[in-house]
Amino acid sequence: MAKKAKGNRVQVILECTEHKASGMPGTSRYITTKNRKNTPDRLELKKYNPILKRVTVHKEIK
Repeated sequence: MAKKAKGNRVQVILECTEHKASGMPGTSRYITTKNRKNTPDRLELKKYNPILKRVTVHKEIK
C-alpha cells in the first residue's frame, strides 16, 4: 500500500472582525484554503460582508 502524504494545503475559516466587535446578530464567514508552507501565520483578507454591506477585514479563526 502507498502511504498517504499529508498535504501542505489546509482549509481555513475567515471571520469578519468588525461585525464581531459591533455586537450585531449574525456573522460573516468565508471558507478558503492556504498553503501552510508559504503562509505559516494567520491569514487576513479583505472580503465583502453582506450584513454590513461593505468590504471589511476577515481574519483566520481556529
